[in-house]
Amino acid sequence: MKILICDKTETQAIERMRAAGLQVDVRDEITAEELPSVLPGYDGMVVRSRTKVRTPLIDAAPSLKVIVRGGVGLDTIDADYARSKGIVVMNTPRASSASVAELAIGFMFALARQIVTTTNSMRAGKWEKKRFEGDELGGKTLGLVGIGNIGKEVAVRARALGMKVVAFDPYVKEVEGVELVALGDLLGRADYISFHLPANKETRGMIGAEQFASMKAGVRIINCARGGIVDEDALYQALVDGKVAGAALDVFAVEPCEGHKLFSLDQVIGSPHIGAATKEAQGRVGAEVADLLIAYYKEKSNK
Repeated sequence: MKILICDKTETQAIERMRAAGLQVDVRDEITAEELPSVLPGYDGMVVRSRTKVRTPLIDAAPSLKVIVRGGVGLDTIDADYARSKGIVVMNTPRASSASVAELAIGFMFALARQIVTTTNSMRAGKWEKKRFEGDELGGKTLGLVGIGNIGKEVAVRARALGMKVVAFDPYVKEVEGVELVALGDLLGRADYISFHLPANKETRGMIGAEQFASMKAGVRIINCARGGIVDEDALYQALVDGKVAGAALDVFAVEPCEGHKLFSLDQVIGSPHIGAATKEAQGRVGAEVADLLIAYYKEKSNK
């Protein structure tokens, strides 16, 4: 069984797959233009967020039997179409949960204490001690929009900091220590709102001007999920108007984004979609990718 590694994958995981009998070729810098001519020679592919697997590419690879995405979501893959062609589509939803959760919590601390702005002030040679009065996270209400694997990890950490956690998720019935509420209730109560849900038809643009108007004055927004869930123009205006006190973004509607107007505002901080970019998460992602493909290969070999 021939597997094409299209994005960066841990070397140890690749060697495990080879030891199990898989023929693995690494082309982790392959371009979208090259893939249609290369992929037809393979039974499976491993991708991360860089490589998009859309309908035309799937149609160009009639031998393709399995796609594994090292990551949480499947929004970079036309998964339903692939499955309609008999292709197995899998991902690693838990491997990077802790890393993304820690980034979200780190963003909350950075917003509460204005860490980026204070650092920039110090680099400018200033000592503005009286300017920077922050807030404690303890005693504040955190609203989680989406409480799957990552949201639950955020909730555990937030509760340990003394935060009250409320969450909206129509697919979850109960979470220990978390009050499940309607979205409107969450928006009106939360001091911090953090997003942890996939980008799909239901969630794209779900937070716009109307939703910002219903939030508490001084709310802070964190998005380490997917770009496009929060309307960036509406967020910009809410920040300019002072309704939103700060925002921390790891994801954007268009990536990569350069010169985004949100970063003209001091109360906005961000990172280039690095939620899962820790050594620990990458190791777990690679291991889970290998586990999935080895199990798939063994199952097919035994039939």
